Amino acid sequence: MAMSGHNEMVEGLSHITFVVRDLDRMASFLKIIFNAEEVYSSGSNTFSISKEKFFLINGIWIAVMEGEPLSEKTYNHIAFKIADQDFEKYVDRVKSLSVEFREGRSRVEGEGDSLYFYDYDNHLFELHTGTLEQRLARYHRAATA
Repeated sequence: MAMSGHNEMVEGLSHITFVVRDLDRMASFLKIIFNAEEVYSSGSNTFSISKEKFFLINGIWIAVMEGEPLSEKTYNHIAFKIADQDFEKYVDRVKSLSVEFREGRSRVEGEGDSLYFYDYDNHLFELHTGTLEQRLARYHRAATA
């Protein structure tokens, strides 16, 4: 269905928000694993629905708000791109926090490596070495083989 007038386009990702029980514990998680930079802490001032902290992870705005965590773990997740040569470094960072790892799904060769792990509030994170272009090319090769 064509829209009349101008073409509306999303400009990009604004931010990602996680609701967590303990803001300081999540701050440590983000800083240790992702080298996140904390750029704001509401302290006792709440301009939103609860206390919050803002972080930047390589320019991506991550908001963390205080509240009740997710009641269960799912496969819904956020994946951050990392370089192949840094994969083991990130494994070590995640292991240092003693958080729960999730077994990755089975993959076809050439898709890139992934590390899946939960934070303290049942959010699933992935660190992935591949790109969309690599994934699509690999799936195309598998489908035509």
